[in-house]
Amino acid sequence: MCALAALGVVCSASGMNRWKALSMLESGDNDYAVGRCGEISRFQIRAEYWPGGNPHDASDALAVARQIMNTRVVQFEQTHGRQPTNFEFYILWNAPAEVDHPVACVAERARRFVNLVGRNEYPTQAASSVRRTSNAS
Repeated sequence: MCALAALGVVCSASGMNRWKALSMLESGDNDYAVGRCGEISRFQIRAEYWPGGNPHDASDALAVARQIMNTRVVQFEQTHGRQPTNFEFYILWNAPAEVDHPVACVAERARRFVNLVGRNEYPTQAASSVRRTSNAS
C-alpha cells in the first residue's frame, strides 16, 4: 500500500475505497442529503465545517471531506504512531473524540463501514473499549 492508502485513495479487490464507502454509508451517495443537524453533501458534513463551494457537487464535497480528514488522520498518526484502520477512520469521521472509546452506535456504523471497504480489520483495543449507552431516559 502507498501513503495515500491512509486517505482511502486505493481500492481493495473485494470492496470500495474509503470515500465511496463513506458516501454510501452517510447519505446513500445523495448529493442533496441534509442530515438531522443540518449536515450537507453526500458526506454529511456539518455546516460549520463547510468552507464554501457547492455541497451538491460530488467533487467539491470530496475535496472538503479529504481536507477535514487529512487534519484528523495526521493528528491520529502523531498520537498513535500509525495510520488508522478503516474502523478507526470511520470513527475519526463521525465522532473523532471517541476514536479510542467509541459508543456502541458509532462502533456499529464503523463495522458497517469496514464491511463496505472490504477489509475485515477491527482493532482489538477499540472493539473491547466500546462504550455502551443506555436508551433509558
